[in-house]
Amino acid sequence: QVQLVESGGGLVQPGGSLRLSCAASGSIFSLNAMGWYRQAPGKQRELVASIMARGDATYGSSAKGRFTISRDNAKKTVYLQMNSLRPDDTAVYYCHADVRSDDGLLLSSWGQGTQVTVSS
Repeated sequence: QVQLVESGGGLVQPGGSLRLSCAASGSIFSLNAMGWYRQAPGKQRELVASIMARGDATYGSSAKGRFTISRDNAKKTVYLQMNSLRPDDTAVYYCHADVRSDDGLLLSSWGQGTQVTVSS
């Protein structure tokens, strides 16, 4: 019913930048909170940042001051600009969205994940 497709991951050197994108499609009546989570090997999935439809943003402690989340409601897309990347930012980054579908269901949707590797 709802698909989230991430892009923009890859390999970057420490101190570098990456911009992740996540586009939502399908039977979407409205998108509420959208966000990014990440999971490193052997660790639990953690919140990186989330943003409400009107633009209110919340950041996890690891992202504050380095990452910026934004969204384009017309494009049903959320972005994560990541600067000053460190090796401990290496993880699979997952897009998440709280969706109200066309038939009125409230859905918690996840993307397939995109790998971010920070290494020299």
